[in-house]
Amino acid sequence: MGKELLLEIGTEEIPAALLPQAMQDMEAILRKDFTTALIPHGAVRVMATPRRLFLAVLEVAEKQEDCVLEKLGPAKRVAFDDQGKPTPAAVGFAKSQGVDVTALETAVTEKGEYLAVRKKISGQATKTLLQKIIPNLITTLPFRKSMRWADFELRFARPIHWLLALYGGEVIPCTLANIVSGGLSYGHRFMSPASFEVKSGEEYLVLTRQHFVIPDPQERRQIILAAAEQEAQVLGGKAFYNEALLEQVTYIVEYPTVISGSFDPAYLALPKEVLMTSMMTQQKYFPVVDDQGKLLSHFLTVSNTCPRNPAVVRKGNERVLRARLADAKFFFEEDRKTPLEARVGDLRGMVFHTLLGTAYEKVLRFRDLAVEIASLLNPTLKDKVFQVATLAKADLSTQMVGEFPELQGIMGREYALSDGEDPQVARGIFEHYLPTVANGALPETELGAIVSLADKMDSIAGFFSVNLLPTGTADPYALRRQSLGIINIILARKYPLPLDVLIERSLLIMGDRLKRPVAEVKADILAFFQSRFENLLLAQGRAYDVVDAVLATPLTDLVQAMAKIEALETVKGDADFEPLAIAFKRVGNISRDFPGGAIDPQLFENEGEENLYKSYLEVREKTTAFIKTGDYQAALRSMALLREPVDAFFTAVMVMAENEGVRHNRLAILKSITDLFHAIADFSKLNTA
Repeated sequence: MGKELLLEIGTEEIPAALLPQAMQDMEAILRKDFTTALIPHGAVRVMATPRRLFLAVLEVAEKQEDCVLEKLGPAKRVAFDDQGKPTPAAVGFAKSQGVDVTALETAVTEKGEYLAVRKKISGQATKTLLQKIIPNLITTLPFRKSMRWADFELRFARPIHWLLALYGGEVIPCTLANIVSGGLSYGHRFMSPASFEVKSGEEYLVLTRQHFVIPDPQERRQIILAAAEQEAQVLGGKAFYNEALLEQVTYIVEYPTVISGSFDPAYLALPKEVLMTSMMTQQKYFPVVDDQGKLLSHFLTVSNTCPRNPAVVRKGNERVLRARLADAKFFFEEDRKTPLEARVGDLRGMVFHTLLGTAYEKVLRFRDLAVEIASLLNPTLKDKVFQVATLAKADLSTQMVGEFPELQGIMGREYALSDGEDPQVARGIFEHYLPTVANGALPETELGAIVSLADKMDSIAGFFSVNLLPTGTADPYALRRQSLGIINIILARKYPLPLDVLIERSLLIMGDRLKRPVAEVKADILAFFQSRFENLLLAQGRAYDVVDAVLATPLTDLVQAMAKIEALETVKGDADFEPLAIAFKRVGNISRDFPGGAIDPQLFENEGEENLYKSYLEVREKTTAFIKTGDYQAALRSMALLREPVDAFFTAVMVMAENEGVRHNRLAILKSITDLFHAIADFSKLNTA
């Protein structure tokens, strides 16, 4: 039976955004270190508040497991002479390992037989090992941003103030900078700052609560939700929140208390998003809405203390929010004095990117592209697409968006409506930003979808043109997200929009901003889209070999590619599909390096060739017709009719005949069949038994 390990790192307030990942990393490092040290253990529990990271491990073995250490020496053939006596190589190895030559053993490896020494290493006491493991865990814990303090070399998210380190109730002695480990923890900074002694994990949870600290973030989350719903019901509504806000408030408090507040109902005349952004983004408040989702003139705030006089806290929060809303009202009223269309020229003074020009130049580029896309998809929308694209970025020059950047697009819609623009145009302005996150909502209107495609493609083509490509995890211009947005919009709306045409038109519009050869940039962008498309398909659970087979053929039409994948997945389940795939893999392998050529029936020497060629012509006609209508299942099942003629062909003839003309003719038949199958997929990529 092992003992319990407790570790608490007490700090100054760590930013809420860093804590969830820190908890994961803390557990991962601990598990890795224990595995490396051969220390068996039980369940691991990690918790965090702004002022502490806490870890508890149950049933930690009192000593590490014994192990056998094997050390290889010289090869056996050079370790002994012809009389079987040890050579200096064997003697020297034995001496270096502190053993007699007679203790050497033989180890069989992939490279042959070698001398070896096997030593049994007895496990050390866990308490001793923890004196190194704990400091290592703390110093290797990664943070996006860390800091040093005073004149210490130690780096951490925030300065460390105390270190609780217990094993079986006894202190594990270790030192970090000026911090010496002990058995003390501390309560809430304001409500109960005194220290208290800890002996066990169970006692820790009791004592922290008594000192106004709830260390478990999941428990704090539930407390916040329950209290928020209760307060909202009293106000005649319900709390509105998203996961990002809930997580943030959970990690900025140690002892949550929910307090309600109100604001002047006159502010409800402002756009709902303005009010909610002021409350949720700036103040971390929960708005209160009615059953229909309509905003009420109330809010909820999560306090980190249990105030003696909640009314004082309420008034303070109301005063702060009132100032925010007054600013928002001023911005809104001032912005409306200038029509959105008059603001387009202001974009000339806003740099999109130093290598790609101003925001105004970007608008001109993607407006041209959007009109071309509309010409291909729905020419009746060209005029409205032109208007949406023209106004799409105009709200960037408004005071409201300057104060609340997350409202871009939303304010464009509101100001467009205020200016008397067509509601469809106003909605398109908002929707052209969608999706704003991976797997986010897509544009619901065709106007929004077309302008969104153009805007995103302009960004991708632009940054690829000046060689600012995503690398590894670095994607400062969100090109991966924008490419996924393009893919999802095209798939969702089933747009027959060839990617290569879209890319070519965008690069042509780029003009003298293009700093690389067009063909090179186009190839890079197509490869980029193929990679993102493949990742999307695999994340959906699509069969890897089917995806690989379809994407091995030229990718231009995403809708067709998806239809091919779905058809191939279905047909692959047919009982006779695998022998079909095997047969056509053979066809593909034999004809892989053959460039192709005309087929001359006069060179046929037996019925196997004649029957295969006749069957090929019949199947090609049917298959081509099915492919034109997008019925890829029928096309694949039509292709299956070639299996028996192919098998008979390989039985009847030797493809690589001595006569060059006959050989080329037979290869030409196989190459034609391969090309027919490649219209859907590369069968050589499919998994077969």
